[in-house]
Amino acid sequence: MTSLLFVALVALFLLNVPIAIAIGAASVAVFALQGDTGLMVAVTRMYAGADSFPLMAVPLFMIAGQVMEAGGISRRLIAFAEALVGWLPGGLAAVSIVSAMFFGGISGSAAADTAAVGGMLIPAMARSGYPRGFAGAVQAAGGSIGVIIPPSIPMIVFGFLTSASIGKLFAAGILPGLLMGLSLITVAVVLSRRGGIEGGGRLRPFSLRHILRTGRSALLALGAPAIILGGILGGVFTATESAAVAVVYALFVGMAVYRELRLAALPRLFIHASITAGVTMFIITQATAFSWLLTIEQIPQDITSALLTLTDNPIALLLLVNIILLAAGTFVETTAALILLVPVILPMLPNLGIDLIHLGVIVVVNLAIGMLTPPLGICLIVSCGIAGTRLADISLRVLPFLLVLIVDLLLVTFWPPLTSFLPSLMG
Repeated sequence: MTSLLFVALVALFLLNVPIAIAIGAASVAVFALQGDTGLMVAVTRMYAGADSFPLMAVPLFMIAGQVMEAGGISRRLIAFAEALVGWLPGGLAAVSIVSAMFFGGISGSAAADTAAVGGMLIPAMARSGYPRGFAGAVQAAGGSIGVIIPPSIPMIVFGFLTSASIGKLFAAGILPGLLMGLSLITVAVVLSRRGGIEGGGRLRPFSLRHILRTGRSALLALGAPAIILGGILGGVFTATESAAVAVVYALFVGMAVYRELRLAALPRLFIHASITAGVTMFIITQATAFSWLLTIEQIPQDITSALLTLTDNPIALLLLVNIILLAAGTFVETTAALILLVPVILPMLPNLGIDLIHLGVIVVVNLAIGMLTPPLGICLIVSCGIAGTRLADISLRVLPFLLVLIVDLLLVTFWPPLTSFLPSLMG
């Protein structure tokens, strides 16, 4: 059964079948060999993969992100980001990264953040003289950390798979997300100061008055992530409840306060968010059936035993896990990678010398960096399309950002206080 499962999967990949359909078709083929009973089990496992209260947060956060973007919140956040860092060398590049960090606190999706912010700032950088390849690389790098800063859809999926506290996972992602954002801003500033990037000048002189003015305008926009995080960390909401509150808050601010969101626009926004969420949930259902087959055949245990025969040193094992996850993040969609790989890594947890929350952050950071790595990193592809440049050009420009993120990954992996400090405050 195991051989058939992997042969079918590889064959479908070679035929360029979309990964979710390939995973599902390979699983159904194996289930079908067991007769009608097997097919009933396949349907049951797929249904169980989506029948989860925590996973309801996925479409709700996506709706919240769509509503906030259409309701004038995104424009105010970008203006505030410009006031905060626009005075630095490479001002627009720094603004794009800070804006992506703000958006990461709203939608929980790296690809959505890259598209939303990049659609506005990549053309702006190009008009200011930045090479399009560099503009796309900056935005891809900033967008990739959208799944680290909470709320994070991959963290919700990890919590669903492992029964880890989603609130603690969100708390554990805050400091790594800030570290990665500051690191990327530093790279952008250094490259601009060296004079190799045209248009790398400051947008405006530093002005505390301008920061206060734009901050006041963006105060309600910043209220959304504050409510999400404050509610979860304070124990007021679950992740799903906070997502529902975020939708209501975004509707209120966009329609009643800023008055830039019209009732007639809501069906289009809801449909767009539902389609995106539907794709994610479809991937989850297919990958859940595949993961169940792997578990029945004891593949995770066999892989764990094979890895432990190579080394039982926790440092070496953590490095090996990071390499596997980085490769998977490049070639496999994030949700599918989580459902396929977490059951394989989880049995190694006692040998890794870390706790479950720390492991969750390591996994998500790896997959986030994978979104930035050529040739198939999703953030790279989205930015490439917006910038209208060749993938080879943007891939070369992204290397300095990629290297500093890998350094950040090592800090996240081997310095536990970075992920454990804030969750410890939750008790």
